[in-house]
Amino acid sequence: MKKLVIVLGLAVTGLTACKNFEKGEGDMLYKIHTDKAGETIKEGDFIAFKAIEKTEGDSVLYSSYDYDRPSLMVKEKSVFKGDLFAALSLLSEGDSATFKINIDSMVQKMGRPMPSDTTKKYLVYTIKIDKVIPKGNLNDSLFRVKIDAYLKAEMEVAKTSEVKKIKAYVASKSLKPTVSASGLNYVISTQGSGAKANPGDTVLVNYTGMFLSGKVFDTSLAEVAKKSGTFNPQRPYEPLKLPVGMNSSIPGFEEGLMLLSKGAKATLILPSNLAYGEQGNQGIPPFSPLIFEIEMVNIIPARAALAPPPPPVPAKK
Repeated sequence: MKKLVIVLGLAVTGLTACKNFEKGEGDMLYKIHTDKAGETIKEGDFIAFKAIEKTEGDSVLYSSYDYDRPSLMVKEKSVFKGDLFAALSLLSEGDSATFKINIDSMVQKMGRPMPSDTTKKYLVYTIKIDKVIPKGNLNDSLFRVKIDAYLKAEMEVAKTSEVKKIKAYVASKSLKPTVSASGLNYVISTQGSGAKANPGDTVLVNYTGMFLSGKVFDTSLAEVAKKSGTFNPQRPYEPLKLPVGMNSSIPGFEEGLMLLSKGAKATLILPSNLAYGEQGNQGIPPFSPLIFEIEMVNIIPARAALAPPPPPVPAKK
C-alpha cells in the first residue's frame, strides 16, 4: 500500500470471509460487517486500524494478529478508482468490513509486488477501524498533539499489559518456566553436556525468534524460514556465532545462552526490558515480549590468560 506507515505494528479481530459482496467504485467489492454511527474517514484523517491481507485462495499475506498493535496511517487521496484509500472512505470509527481490491491495479499504480501464490483478480482485506482523529480545520500542530496523545496511551497499554500477556502465553503452552532474577523465563527442554558458556566464550547457536503470537521474525534455520514465509535466499542459514557476556546481543538472549551447555535446547521468554524495550527495533514494536527457541551447537572457550614468562636462567660461570 502506498505510503502506508506502520508505526506500532498491528492487531486484528478474526472476521470470517464473506459472500454477497456489494459493488464499489472501480473494481472494488465490499461487505460491511459493523456499521457504527459517525463521520466517514476523510482525506488527511489519522486512522488506527486492524487488518488481514489475503489472496482469494485464503493464503494469508499479512495478519495483524502477529504484532498485537494497531496500524497507523493518515488517509491519502486515492491513487486509482477502487483502491484501499477509497475503501477506507466508506468506514467510520468502530466499523469493520471486507474489501476486494484489484491486484493488477495495485501492482501497476502503487508498485505493490505481485503475490507469487495467486492468479486470481483480487487481494482481500478485512479491516476494523479502532480510532479516527479527524484533521478537519485543525492546524498541523494541534493535529499532531492529538495524535501524540493517542500514541502515548497506546504505548502505556502495551507496557502495562506485558506481564499478563506473558502469563497467558505460558499457560497456553502449559509451560513451567524458571524465572531468573532479571525476569527471564526459560525452559530447558534438552540438557546438554559439559560446561556452560562463560563470559568471553564464543558460542554457536541455532535460534528462532518469535512474537507471542508464534509469528517468526528471524531464524538461523532455513527450513523454519521457508515454513514461516521469512526465507531470504540472499542470507546464509547457519548457527549464529557470537561472544557471550560482552553485550553483543540483547540482554535476555545473552543471559539465556549462559544457562546452557553444548547440545542443550531451551525456550526463552523475554519481557521487553530484556529485548528491545520501549524503542522497538526494525519490525519489532515497542514493549514487545519475545520468544526464542535455541539450541547450543558448540561452545568455544576463551583463551586462557597468558602465563607470566619464566624467570631468566642465570648464565653459567
